[in-house]
Amino acid sequence: MIKTDIIIIGAGPVGLFTVFEAGLMKLRCHLIDAIPQPGGQLAEIYPKKPIYDIPGYPTVLAGELVDNLMEQAAPFKPGFTLGERADSIEKQEDETFIVTTSKGTQHHAPVVMIAGGLGSFEPRKPLIDNIIDFEEKGVYYIVKDPDQFEGKDMVISGGGDSALDWAIYFAEKGSFVHLVHRSDRFRAHKDSVSRAYELAAAGKMEIHAFAEVKELNGENSLSSIEIHTKEEKKIISTDLWFPLFGLSPKLGPIGEWGLEIDKNAIVVDTFDYQTNRPGVFAIGDVNTYPGKLKLILCGFHEATLAVQTAYKIINPDKKFTLKYTTVQGVQGFEDEQTKETVNS
Repeated sequence: MIKTDIIIIGAGPVGLFTVFEAGLMKLRCHLIDAIPQPGGQLAEIYPKKPIYDIPGYPTVLAGELVDNLMEQAAPFKPGFTLGERADSIEKQEDETFIVTTSKGTQHHAPVVMIAGGLGSFEPRKPLIDNIIDFEEKGVYYIVKDPDQFEGKDMVISGGGDSALDWAIYFAEKGSFVHLVHRSDRFRAHKDSVSRAYELAAAGKMEIHAFAEVKELNGENSLSSIEIHTKEEKKIISTDLWFPLFGLSPKLGPIGEWGLEIDKNAIVVDTFDYQTNRPGVFAIGDVNTYPGKLKLILCGFHEATLAVQTAYKIINPDKKFTLKYTTVQGVQGFEDEQTKETVNS
């Protein structure tokens, strides 16, 4: 069993920053995430996407932000259980918790922080009968490693930020992109829409409005698609199709933990972002309260306040005095002093 001070469910940006804030208070953390690497959706879906609203960074790539957060957390020796979903939580007689994952790994701590972003998520898949035959064989719902697709011709479907951003990215990297959208109005940022039409005018992209992909063709992998418009049917030869219709967020098993839920988000008290279960907190996009904004920087703020109460739960007889890092610096943990242990 893995023992620590704080179990963090979700190794996205807010979960990683929680490690840093907790570390400043000499609290140790262990993170659980169903995704096989730290970074959450930033690493899994948007590693090359620029972010513009992180204080001190006029622009930072999502993957770069994850790398920086990992570096910031590193002195505090966080533990990770990756590729496993947090399935159940059991309160013990001493008011501590045991969280068990989908693979049976048990974690024991007095505090649980749910930083699960949008929760578990699944891509919205087009209703095409044989689409499952081409998944990972030409059809990809997420752009995990853009480098392997640069310079290759492709079809991208969707009208939101993800579809436009990736269409622009690949077109600027030398790919010819067919952008397919069922309307002529895009939900993406105006600058992205303008840039897409500029690339189309330059012959680097073709925009198919009022169109949908209806058929997939190929033997062992994708070789062509058929798109339907109001006027015609058209076959496009391609071995790459990205249907980027967004994600369907779900809380998954956490929704069965006895927490107060409102519209697929966990209700919290804004004093310290604790849930209706004492000792269980929810921070970042997974929570809700009046005036909630789903921004990374808001999650950072919530994590900072949550660990203050976490400290009091873990050390009820101690008083913590806030010391500024400009004076104190960052004093990490020594390897040999780590409290986290695995008992067979």
